[in-house]
Amino acid sequence: MKYKIITIMAVAILAAGCGGAQKPVDITKKENKAAESKFETGTVVEKALSSYVRLPGQLKPFNDVNLFAKINSFVKRINVDRGSIVHKGELLAVLEAPEMMSQLQAANARYLQAQETASASREKYRRLKEAAKEAGAVSPLDLDNAMAKMKADEAVALSERSNVNSVKDVQDYLNIRAPFDGIIVQRNVSAGALVGPGKSTDQPMLVLQDNKKLRLEVMIPENYVDKVDLKQKVSFVFNAMPGQKYQAYISRSADALSTMRSEAIEIDVHNTSGVLKPGMYGEVKIPLLSGAKSLLVPNSAIIQSTERQYVVTVVDGKAVFADIKEGINTNDSTEVFGNLKAGEKVVLHAGDELKEGTNIK
Repeated sequence: MKYKIITIMAVAILAAGCGGAQKPVDITKKENKAAESKFETGTVVEKALSSYVRLPGQLKPFNDVNLFAKINSFVKRINVDRGSIVHKGELLAVLEAPEMMSQLQAANARYLQAQETASASREKYRRLKEAAKEAGAVSPLDLDNAMAKMKADEAVALSERSNVNSVKDVQDYLNIRAPFDGIIVQRNVSAGALVGPGKSTDQPMLVLQDNKKLRLEVMIPENYVDKVDLKQKVSFVFNAMPGQKYQAYISRSADALSTMRSEAIEIDVHNTSGVLKPGMYGEVKIPLLSGAKSLLVPNSAIIQSTERQYVVTVVDGKAVFADIKEGINTNDSTEVFGNLKAGEKVVLHAGDELKEGTNIK
């Protein structure tokens, strides 16, 4: 009996000892695995920049103008409609303003009156000058006054003639002509409509566009402005015509950044066939300088928040936040711009729980 009791106690002690030794080992392993995954790091790599960047572009007419009336008037006749092809100087519409005829008649009357006055002054001065040939017949003062009156009346006549020409010029504004070759894309009035000088927000009488040559406008992000290779051709395709590839040189640039922190460039696109239409969107492949290099980080290292975009670098074993801007994206890495250096370590899969200054092992 005594031997059985000793045997049972030995088995119990052995079982308790084995259970107590196994439990701490399992917990330690799990904690180590969790720490390793939480602070997984990658490296900032410096590589040659991609040879091109793809950006969206939009076609715009080479020339585009909204046609308004110069003065308040009524539409007498419209000679074109939407889709009409017109040439420079062609008469598009005729307006009428009855008060303009009255103004022209009044200006002509004033001009005739000034002419008669000037003619009388010249005749008077001529007679006084002839009479002055006899000594004492005309005083020098009277002769000077007559000459001054003649010059003043002639000046008034010239002024009235200019006024008549001015009224005629204004009256010529009643004939709306095409300022360049193009096509009418909008017609917003009909005969009898009251029209007048408009603002940029008002609806124009007609909209004329030159679509034989188009402008392909592309917005270059600030980070690529100084990396565009102007010596190479740009290639582009349009969403409406997949498979049709075009090439051309960059024609001009704004040399200034817009409010969206990008620079506008334009590419002239010849459209003699009329296949391309203003407003079409396309994908533009912009060539970049081959010598330019860029910093790349793993995609999982980039953190987006409502206030900033940043990566977590490891400096002296501690987490340091570095603000960045994204560039070209690849399958596993992203080009970034910011206060980074090649070879620096960055934390992967960092979340909001990782605070700046945290020890990174």
